[in-house]
Amino acid sequence: MKQRIGIRLLVVLGILGGLLLGLDRLFPVPPAPQYSPLVLAQDGTVLHAYLNPTQKWRMKTELREITPVLRRAIIEKEDRWFRWHFGVNPLALVQAAGRNVFGTGRTTGASTITMQVARLLEPKERTFGNKLLEMARATQLEAHHSKDEILQLYLNLVPYGGNVEGVKSAALLYFQQTPDYLSLAQTVTLAIIPNRPRGLVLGKNNAAVRRERNRWLRRFRAAKLFPKQDIADALLEPLEVQRHAAPTLAPHLSRRLVRQYPHAAIIRSSLQRAKQSKAEDLTRNYVRRLRELGISQAAVLVVNNRTRRVEAYVGSADFRDFRGQGQNDGITAVRSPGSTLKPFLYALALDRGLVTPKLLLPDVPTNFQGYRPENFDKNCNGEVTLERALAYSLNIPAVRVLQDLGVPTFTEQLQRAGFRSVARNRARLGLSSILGGCGASLEELTGLYATLANGGRYGPLGLTVNIHAGASPPGPLSEKGEGELEASRLSSSKKLKASSPSPFSERGLGGEAPGRGLGVALVSPAAAFLVTDILSQLTRPDLPLGAASSTRLPKIAWKTGTSYGRRDAWSIGYNRDYTIGVWVGNFSGQGSPALTGSDVATPLLFDLFNTLAYNSPNDWFAPPAALDFRLVCAESGRVPGENCPNQVIDYFLPSVSSGQRCQHQREVLVSADGSFTYCRACAPAAGFRRELYPNLLPEVAAYKESQGLPYRRLPPHNPQCQRVRGGPERAPSITSPTANTEYVLNAREQPQLLLSCTTDSEVRQVYWYVNDQFLRAAAATERVFFRPGPGPLKISCADDHGRNTDVLVTVSEL
Repeated sequence: MKQRIGIRLLVVLGILGGLLLGLDRLFPVPPAPQYSPLVLAQDGTVLHAYLNPTQKWRMKTELREITPVLRRAIIEKEDRWFRWHFGVNPLALVQAAGRNVFGTGRTTGASTITMQVARLLEPKERTFGNKLLEMARATQLEAHHSKDEILQLYLNLVPYGGNVEGVKSAALLYFQQTPDYLSLAQTVTLAIIPNRPRGLVLGKNNAAVRRERNRWLRRFRAAKLFPKQDIADALLEPLEVQRHAAPTLAPHLSRRLVRQYPHAAIIRSSLQRAKQSKAEDLTRNYVRRLRELGISQAAVLVVNNRTRRVEAYVGSADFRDFRGQGQNDGITAVRSPGSTLKPFLYALALDRGLVTPKLLLPDVPTNFQGYRPENFDKNCNGEVTLERALAYSLNIPAVRVLQDLGVPTFTEQLQRAGFRSVARNRARLGLSSILGGCGASLEELTGLYATLANGGRYGPLGLTVNIHAGASPPGPLSEKGEGELEASRLSSSKKLKASSPSPFSERGLGGEAPGRGLGVALVSPAAAFLVTDILSQLTRPDLPLGAASSTRLPKIAWKTGTSYGRRDAWSIGYNRDYTIGVWVGNFSGQGSPALTGSDVATPLLFDLFNTLAYNSPNDWFAPPAALDFRLVCAESGRVPGENCPNQVIDYFLPSVSSGQRCQHQREVLVSADGSFTYCRACAPAAGFRRELYPNLLPEVAAYKESQGLPYRRLPPHNPQCQRVRGGPERAPSITSPTANTEYVLNAREQPQLLLSCTTDSEVRQVYWYVNDQFLRAAAATERVFFRPGPGPLKISCADDHGRNTDVLVTVSEL
């Protein structure tokens, strides 16, 4: 008999359990509330807050922010038996029913904290039937969540008047603190308002709120809830509060992160609040002084080199400046980088043994297969060392080095460094890419310079912390589901994976930034050090006026850049601890005569370093063990040959740097009177002498000749010699017109076409032909003009040694 009763009881319990389970699935727990997206600083303080989709301030209170004081005050006031009941307090129901039926005492609904959560999640008219549903939901909530999670939900949903909901929203908007930083008096103030959100309005009824606060403080003292002295102090605390605006620091980064993590209620960024605030103030005040020059915007990015985290992110001078398009993000905007890529180019060339710091590079007007770059000041220097070419940001030597290195090699490394525009347009990029002919953003350039500061190793920059990939998604009502773990789920999804790396790749945004020593090696530590050593020199033209005499000049390596038309000014610098990138200009693309990297971007860069990194350790980069010294010829920068009396010390990379011997002078057979030279084929048995002459490149010799610069010129060759000397590589090089180019001429203006060339130093005369018809003879450096007819033209140039060069062009008339 007892056995049958037990079986029946189990069957009944099973049916009841199945029924409850079915009801639970049929009527699932209500979805989590929609929170106001919050972007936090690295220390957890709120940088920026947004209204939630229903236009309410409902900021998520995290479990760690629910202090024991707040917990005890809420439970004592709202539901003393919260820890013991299952969502409904039967004793409170009986007491409430008695009071309501017999009219004794205050009429109540005996709502527990859990029942209030159920009502706040699903607001309904207060009827007896809805009260029963509320109790059922409360029981369901208790089955799905812990007491701490239910209390957290309650504190996130309680009303504080108007569109303010939740303890954290009230704490930030009225006390400008998160709940875990409030005093006892402030905590009790927030605990008493939800029951009377319309009557107790902070900022309007402060006196009434204070009286009600003190009444509850005395009740808590009677209940011995808090120490007597703490309550005594709280009773004396004044209440002079008003509604404040929500935090709005780092608006550009906050908008970017909220868009990237649309379901995250809380995103902890990598920013340092103090650095962000200082950077915004410095940028805003600095740009105010530039407005009279027609310059309205600037952007700043500050990176911690040791962690590769972004610690300040200023997308524009003023986010609210609609006239200046302040809501544009200057960090991600793709602009012409000007000369800012030159350090990376020279580092790559150093690693491939093409150059060393003291190597002399031609700095003369040069036609690179139709591309004729000019230096910024329109002047040339003849020949300069690599370190001077970089320190003075000369364009022509940089283009020559890029030609030697190869554009594909250069752009491939930029792609590895996360340059997205370069990756998309690699096939179309040419030699102009080193002078700003490729697009780049401030985030990409700053990441590249952080790579140099990190010994040549590239890694993605971090914008967030404490978001770890691989976290499993929680349930529908889990508070974690709307917070950081939800963001981590998104960051690990396939939707966010990029096909090419980026300095702000999803991997970098989604978690801890890699530390020093990790990442991809783009250049060697030796090459990075050599470039850094050059960029830290103070003898350079891009030093701001008066900066050399300033005691506030920071110890940094930096490089400036100015785009074509003076539309963009760049200055990016670094030391061991920080890399800071600065862009100044107009989002409209309008240029300004004053807009140069040295004049308007570098002063802000120096101010940022002096303000943000003033307490950085005063240590500097040390030469890597892979570097060594050697003597080189001062005239060429190469390993000394037989005729190199002037020598200097230069860095080099053993087994990498070129060991080519210097040939800046060559031995020539000269007639006794010095009037002409002999080649080996026509040299007489006697009556000549051996002399040393400069062995200049043809373009360098032509430049010296055109500028009237003194140099020892080679005498003409023996006129009796019948042998054509030298191969086609020593033939004249036609610099104008450009091969395979169409020239459109205005017939009414009687235009003329320029003919010019460069030749060996021994060439005295050249002969010009048009369509195989002789035009005229000219000196080797003479500029010849003629008026062509329309149609295809074959331009030929022969020198006095019989060597010939042809180019094909087309002429059209308007």
